[in-house]
Amino acid sequence: MRLAVYATPGSRGPALDPFGTALARRAERWLGRSTSSGPVPRTGVGPLSRAEIDAVTRSPRRYGFHGTLKAPFRLAPGHDADGLARAVARCAALHGPVRVPRLALRRIGSFLALVPGDPAPELDALAAAVVTDLDEHRAPMTPAERLRRDPDALPARERELLDAWGYPYVLDRFRFHLTLTDALSEERLDAVEAVLHEHFSDLLGTDLVLDALCVFTEPAPDAPFELRTVHQLTAPAPMPLPEGTR
Repeated sequence: MRLAVYATPGSRGPALDPFGTALARRAERWLGRSTSSGPVPRTGVGPLSRAEIDAVTRSPRRYGFHGTLKAPFRLAPGHDADGLARAVARCAALHGPVRVPRLALRRIGSFLALVPGDPAPELDALAAAVVTDLDEHRAPMTPAERLRRDPDALPARERELLDAWGYPYVLDRFRFHLTLTDALSEERLDAVEAVLHEHFSDLLGTDLVLDALCVFTEPAPDAPFELRTVHQLTAPAPMPLPEGTR
């Protein structure tokens, strides 16, 4: 079994997070799968049939709609899933909700994702804390796991991060994204991007608030990821300093 810590819009439900829930339902309709809310209608979107969408969403459909904070890992000896959940709850209690400003649909290399439209330093800081504070629960990479990351193709800094934290896109290389497609050809990118712009059009440009840390599990290799526990970010926002002070 592997576990991961994700930020999942709408994880606390429509009463507490109506915008995040609306976004998640829209994304789940696109992916054809939910990790927590039961069956999703398996219909097409715009001009694309369900079969055409399934062909370009294999990986994000398996992982579920999420933004990675701590990438999937095996548990270290002496640690278990309940202990990780308690540690995530303690981490969540130290941090407040964070904004994804001006949600945007962008290309990241050859795949499409929803990303912050402006810098999001509070989100970056939360991700860094999750990566570092929970790392005692992560088993070291095996040689085979490291090889799957193709370390020789990584820049030196990302290879350093891979060896230190088990994932190359953390800390100063972190870029929050909610993945919507697999890697696509340039020709396919144009067509799918147009459909996704239309599908999410009324939600783009709006601030998304992430108010929880979510523990996901992959019960067996290549099995679909499922939401296990949700932990509210509960720390109050810092009080602004009086004018004229630092």
